[in-house]
Parts: sequence; structure tokens; C-alpha cells
Amino acid sequence: MTPPTSAYSSAVQDRFDQLQQDVESLLLNLQQQIELNQSQAQTPPQPQFKHSPNATYSPSAPSLPASANPSPPNPITPLPHLPYLLLPASPRSPFSASSPTHLPPTHPPNATHKEPPMIALVPFLKKTPTESTTAIAIAPVSQEPAADNSKPAPPPPLPNVWIYDGEAYDLTDFIKRHPGGEFFIGRTKNRDITALVNVLHRNPAKVKHVLKKYSLGRPATPADMHPKYDAPPFLFKPDFDGWRDTPRFNFEPKGQLLDAIRTRLKTPEMQARIAQMDFLFNLVTVLLAVTYVLVEGLRFGLPQFMPIYLFAPLMAMLRISLSGAGHYLIHRAQVKFNKVFAHVFDINYVPMAHVVMDGHTLMHHPFTQSEVDIKRNVFTAVMDLPRYYRVPLHTLHKLGHIWTGMFVRATELTMLGIRFGVQNLYGGWQRALPHYLGLWAMRALLCGECLVFVLHGDGLAWLAQFILTLWISTFMIVASHDFEDDAAETTPDESEDWAVQQIRNSYDLTMVGNKYIDCFLSAGLSPHRVHHVLPFQKSGFANIASEAIVREEAAKLGVAWDEPKNFFCDRMPIMARYYLLTPSRQAREENLGVLREHLNLKALRTSALYIYRGFMGVGSI
Repeated sequence: MTPPTSAYSSAVQDRFDQLQQDVESLLLNLQQQIELNQSQAQTPPQPQFKHSPNATYSPSAPSLPASANPSPPNPITPLPHLPYLLLPASPRSPFSASSPTHLPPTHPPNATHKEPPMIALVPFLKKTPTESTTAIAIAPVSQEPAADNSKPAPPPPLPNVWIYDGEAYDLTDFIKRHPGGEFFIGRTKNRDITALVNVLHRNPAKVKHVLKKYSLGRPATPADMHPKYDAPPFLFKPDFDGWRDTPRFNFEPKGQLLDAIRTRLKTPEMQARIAQMDFLFNLVTVLLAVTYVLVEGLRFGLPQFMPIYLFAPLMAMLRISLSGAGHYLIHRAQVKFNKVFAHVFDINYVPMAHVVMDGHTLMHHPFTQSEVDIKRNVFTAVMDLPRYYRVPLHTLHKLGHIWTGMFVRATELTMLGIRFGVQNLYGGWQRALPHYLGLWAMRALLCGECLVFVLHGDGLAWLAQFILTLWISTFMIVASHDFEDDAAETTPDESEDWAVQQIRNSYDLTMVGNKYIDCFLSAGLSPHRVHHVLPFQKSGFANIASEAIVREEAAKLGVAWDEPKNFFCDRMPIMARYYLLTPSRQAREENLGVLREHLNLKALRTSALYIYRGFMGVGSI
């Protein structure tokens, strides 16, 4: 019987069959010897030791007094490669789990010597529907002294498991082969990918067929899933648990809204129209990038034609529009040049695409308004600040991001990639390099622009466009859903149609009233409900072309399609009142007045720390 590969090295597995017979013989020999010892002269009772099933005897451990641990009359000579053994419970031996038996060392404990690697005998159960059997697993054991028990032991490494529909899969070999890019497979290790497979692909049935060859043939368990999604814990509630809190939608029943929409989108006419819309979207994005360069060039070279009152709003619109293009680029397959261009999402000073590809695409979209949806917590740290400090302090916080913070974070991400993640996430540096080039290029662009404007004596113009872009973009992020306190506590109904929930929990935003212009000015949020139902589509223009089909199919199921909300008139006043004028958490909990809310020592310390965190790359978004 071969032990699980996730627990033992391949070299040990290769030796398993050869050693198993020797081990079984040794166990039988030990059993006979113990019976012989018990029938001979009376000996003092053996002391009881507390131990775990995986405990091992170490030559450096303190030995018992001679009176308490007499040598047996006929000591058993261990096998050459088994100098010390701790034998746990076995159906073939009388040893009790609470009374381990130690074989005596063959030399004094403190003698200088060299020994082969020790072997531990570890029991494990392999359960089938009809039986439970016990086997002996062979694993190398370190001879180093036991670790200091005062220090918490690091958590055991998680297995290479991806969970789909309650079953365990190992997609390690699929990382390099995934048509959507390595990142989306590597990043979802130790997560439940059921929703991702069903909502991020045009043809989920094809994906399910591919998954079969990577099945481990067993149900998934909580031990297969990272409790915090392998993401920063502060993104979730303190008691968040990935296994418990991940919604498990049922995509199998026929007649679901998403299936009906997909069927209509597969017609040749719609496919041709969507392809045309994608091309136009890409073309407009290129024109916006050219305009961006021209506007900055005019401000530098011919400032009389680009006064600050025109420059600031134009740059804000261009940055938000280009970020809208980046919004769709992070939803596309992360292959070839898109690994670099997706980082244009960061040009509005708010996100970091290298991280948002995970938090936005893989956690927010499939699990909207659930505990997994980290966008619910996207702007919550600012609520710890006294209300009238929020605008200036958050502005300083984000300036710190531009000048140093994002360089700190980019360095950290790069070092983590070098030490741990490149092979697992991307399959190698050749595939990972474009992602990191895009990450660093965007950091250099945002900081370099600031530096050039300051050196050019035009720092005020840069600051004006920075503040305008930052705050419109920040509120735009939280405007597309109800993330205010009362609504944020809603929990999705796992029994309800997934696509129906997406429509009910999302807003379409308007800026000037034209869908195609609003698609860019809203950072991609104007056709937002279609975007949430069809997150695999490549452009906002494709979502606009698909809206009629989504609305018609939703109407057949009795799903209301509300009118879009205007960002400035409908959403901005509500968000400004909540995020900027609500008393701080401390003030609400301690019932503080306005003056004490702003001047108490805890509030001042929180404010200083908030600025410091910006310069260290710790973001509230």
C-alpha cells in the first residue's frame, strides 16, 4: 500500500515496498520479545509518556534513571537503518498509544558518533466505503534536538489541490497549459474553483472535461483549502474561513439564466458583432493613450494652450478612461502582451493590477456580496479616521503610495515571487517576467510623472489632477454596489440562480448619458450588470452589444431591470454622506463629540499611522 504522496517524498515512496517486509518482521519480533519480557522477572512499571502519534525518539532526549528503565534481559538489536524507534499502535503489536516503548541506544547518549537517518513508523488510515485498514508509513526523521516548544510551530504545507464541486484535483501540470494564462490557475490553488469554472468561461462543459484527467479520485476536505484564500487576512472579517464561507452555487440545473444567455450569444451573428465591438474598444483605448501623451506634452511645451483648469479635468477623464480599459484587460486571458498592458488599470492611482487580478476577478466577481467579496472592505480603513481628517489624510496616504509605498509593495511581491511563487503561479520566470515588467513599469510611470512635473516647476498642476482623479475613482469603485453598512451585511442565497443574484446586486452607472462614452468615463462600470453576468467578455462595448439579450432573458424569469444610476446625482451624495461625514468608529463606540473625536490621543495616533502606512505600501484599497 503506497502512502499519500502529499505527505512523503518520492524517494521514500520508492523504498517503501522494499522496507515494508522488514518493518513487519521487526514488529512481530518486538511483539514476541515484549511477551517474553513480561513473563520473566518482575520489573518496575514503565513510566507513562504523553506523545502524539507522530512522536519520535531522539538520541538527544534526556534518558530515564537506570532504576526506572532497566535493560531487558534479551535486548533486541535494531535493524542497521533503524537505530531508534518509537512504535505507535498497530493491530500486529500490543503497544498502547499512551505507553510507547523505547528501544535502548546501542551507545551512550552523549557519545560522539555518526548515524544514518532515523526512521519513524507512522500509522495512517486509508478508509474505503467498506473497510478501514492500517499501514505503516516510512518517513525520514531529523536527529536534531526537538524545537523549542515555546515557539508556535509553522502550519503544515497545503497540498497541491484545487477544489471543484466538492472533489479534489491537482492542476499543477495544467498551469502552463491553461489557455487563460498561468496566473488564474496558479493563484487559485487551495481554493474552490467551482464558481470560477462556470462563470469565467464561455464553455464550462469543455473545461469540466479537461478537469477529469487531473482528478485525485477523492472528496475535498477542509485541509485542502487555505482558510484565508492565501490572501492578506485583513481583507476579510476576523473569523473568515474559506471552507465554511465560500458560497457553493449549484450550476447543474437546466434552464438557468446564464445558460440561456450563453446559448443566444453563441450564434454566428452575435459572435461576429462581439468581435467587432472588441476591436472598436481596443481602437478607442489606443486613441485615449495617444491623447494622454498629447495632453501632458501640451502642458509641458505649450502651457498657454493647456491651462491648469483644463488640464486637471482632462487628465482625470483620461486616467479614469484608461483605467476602464485596464478593468477589462484584467478579465482577459493573461497571455503574451496582455500580461504587461493589464497594468494600465493602475493609472488612476487607486488599484494595483498585480493584486487586483486576484481580488477583483477571482474573488469579487464570482462571489459578489459574500464573505469572499473583498470589495466589501475596499474603503473601510478610512472609517477609522475622524471624519474631517479623511480627505486630507487619505490624499496624503495615496501620495505616499505613489512616492514610496507601491515600490515597497512591488519589491515585496517580486521577492516573494523569487523565493516562493514564480514556479507555482506561472510555471517559471519566462512566463512570469511580463507580469513583473508591467508592475514595475507602471510604478515608474506614476512616480516619474510626479517627479518631472515638480522638477518642471508645475507640481501644482500635477497635484490638482491627482486629487481629482483619486477621489472620483475611489468613489466610483464603491458606487457600483451597495457597500454601505446595512446593505453590506447581505448574504447571497446559494440556492438562487447565480446570474439573477448578479443583476440584483449590481448597478449600471451613467456619467454623461451615452453608453459608449460612459463605458470609459465610468472606468468600465456603465454596463456593469452585464459585466457581472458575463465576466468573460473582453470589452465594455461587447457588454453593451449583449445587454438586450441579458435583459430579455432576465425578464423571462421575472427579474426586474432597474434604470441606471447617475454617478454624480444618485450615488455620489449617498457615498459622500456615508464615507466622509459619518463619525469614526471610535466616536460611535465611545459616543464622542466632534471635538473629542478629532483631538483625542487615539485618533491622532490612528491618523499618523494611516499616513505612515501609505508610505509603506499598506493600502486601504
